[in-house]
Amino acid sequence: MADKVENRIEELREKIRENDYKYYVLAEPSISDEEYDKLIKDLEKLEVENPQLVTPDSPTQRVGKDLTKDFKPVVHKVPMLSLANTYNEEELFDFDRRVHSGLPEGEKVEYVVEPKIDGASVSLNYVNGYLKTAATRGDGIVGEEITINVKTIKAVPLRLKNLKSNKYKLKDFEARGEIFMNVKDFLKLNKEREEQGEKLFANPRNSSAGTLKLQDPKIVAKRPLDIFLYMLVSTEEEFESQYENLKILKELGFKVNPEYILCKSIDEVLAACRKLEEKRESLEYEIDGAVIKVNSIRQQKILGSIAKAPRWAVAFKFKAKQAFTTLNKITWQVGRTGSVTPVAELEPVFLSGSTISRATLHNYDEIKRKDIREKDRVVIEKGGDVIPKVVAVVINERPKNSKPARPPDNCPVCSTPLYKPENEVAYYCENSECPAQIKGRLEHFAARGAMDIDGLGEALIDLFVEKGFLHTYADIYDLKERRDELIAIERLGEKSVYNLLRSIEESKRQPFEKALFAIGIRYVGAGAARKLADHFLSIDNLMKASEEEISKVHEIGPSISSSVKEFFSTEKNLKIIKRLIDHGLNFKTEKKAAVNSFFTGKTFVLTGTLANFSREEAAEKIMSLGGNVSSSVSKKTDYVLAGESAGSKLDKAKSLGVTILTEDEFLKQLNEN
Repeated sequence: MADKVENRIEELREKIRENDYKYYVLAEPSISDEEYDKLIKDLEKLEVENPQLVTPDSPTQRVGKDLTKDFKPVVHKVPMLSLANTYNEEELFDFDRRVHSGLPEGEKVEYVVEPKIDGASVSLNYVNGYLKTAATRGDGIVGEEITINVKTIKAVPLRLKNLKSNKYKLKDFEARGEIFMNVKDFLKLNKEREEQGEKLFANPRNSSAGTLKLQDPKIVAKRPLDIFLYMLVSTEEEFESQYENLKILKELGFKVNPEYILCKSIDEVLAACRKLEEKRESLEYEIDGAVIKVNSIRQQKILGSIAKAPRWAVAFKFKAKQAFTTLNKITWQVGRTGSVTPVAELEPVFLSGSTISRATLHNYDEIKRKDIREKDRVVIEKGGDVIPKVVAVVINERPKNSKPARPPDNCPVCSTPLYKPENEVAYYCENSECPAQIKGRLEHFAARGAMDIDGLGEALIDLFVEKGFLHTYADIYDLKERRDELIAIERLGEKSVYNLLRSIEESKRQPFEKALFAIGIRYVGAGAARKLADHFLSIDNLMKASEEEISKVHEIGPSISSSVKEFFSTEKNLKIIKRLIDHGLNFKTEKKAAVNSFFTGKTFVLTGTLANFSREEAAEKIMSLGGNVSSSVSKKTDYVLAGESAGSKLDKAKSLGVTILTEDEFLKQLNEN
């Protein structure tokens, strides 16, 4: 009897999985909604009667019952890099030239062109055919676990199909993709929210990303989320091509966008991009461009990556959609570095999935060049389909009493006279105590990619600055002394204050690289902060380093090194850093420099194509063993690691008498250390 029940349960599950696949992946429903609902109810009844037979991959387990209080960090097996953008033919041909120059001479290159879905990136980890975890992209290295919410998306298989029918074992791999909402579903969702008096979502992309971070999976399940998978990642398998991987993803039961094209040349790539752009308006979902990838995985590994993006892939951004509206007023906003930039306050207009009421005007030179004035009829577009900007003025509709715009003489926030450096287009407020700069620095510090202080958003920061609670980001860690004052604020209350103070305390566990990024050194983004943290191991070492020593860090240029030295030469900044250290923030990394290594303290330059690594992978190995990597050869270079087709760097190394390492010699040293 027990076997009969178990068999019936599995039979129902398989029927539901198959119908989910046909409906949500293939868009080819084979049974009515009534028949489908009956299958679900029959399965639920049997599982309630036999709870010992419930399994995590059962269709009834898609919607969890527990709230998600915390989204745990997940380290990606392979970094989830962002893509560099191209906007025209010439830039696309430049990408093709870079690809060919980075590969051994004479190699043929194929490309795969895919739609660039405007959604939220996600990585799904499957182990032995079952969904284990789902994670956001995060900073590309570490994301946040959103498994319980992703499981509610019925196009995401909880158990894979045809796992043994392909040539790869796929015991442990990641399938990467984009979660999105169809435009029709998004508009319907917003209409429902409007009828219920709720705040409308700005666009499908934001609503998708926001939904994935909701604490209640039952609410997530009601949102019309969908997914396309586009990448197969494994540290255990040697895949052959992107084109093959897309087919494997389909065979495994994933939803793959059908619009991908294999191209034999960059001319075919351009034609494919144009064809996709023509289809853009007829698609059910938002796309803002095409993604072009080198097809061969072997070639991808040779080309490697830079700090933020792969060298083997690029995005081709479509021409931005445009709309007409009225520019009501030009306002000026102050950033965290003191730069004062103009903003167009617009008559609200719907454009490319969202309602636009503000647009950047970049700088005063741009206003003069386009002769932009208040009350003008203007053309706006989303630059890269993200940031709205004013691209032109409808001169023949300009009011007769119109006057040219002028920049303010004083800071619009603190009234300090503005300063314009001779070689820059921006105006600056030089008062570092300007409330707008303070707020900007605090928002950057508390943001998700930095110290990740949940609950300390723009509104609270504005309030705390106005009340005099916060002047620097070190003051954030003194807020616990004001607990009673915070609770007395009308819109906070005891529970909100408790959660905020807990989040502030938890932020002290953020790694050194995050803390370094959070303090807001000019030009030091998340990637540069990680490289500096890995190299110098502590903020003390970084503060003591010379500008030249900082420049020697792999992919850290002179503008970053100069900015770092300038930041740490300011007494006020040093006092704030000391306070942060006293509060217990983590300004050290547990990573230890290699002791008695062949690489310790030596400076390496890499050139040519390596057979066993990309140049970036070789550089990471050198740095992990205590060595330094430089981009140029000089008398201070200890070794040049030369692969195939090494060029001018090898010639310069020979002329300077720098020791040349072959890849075999490099491998030997790695094995010995």
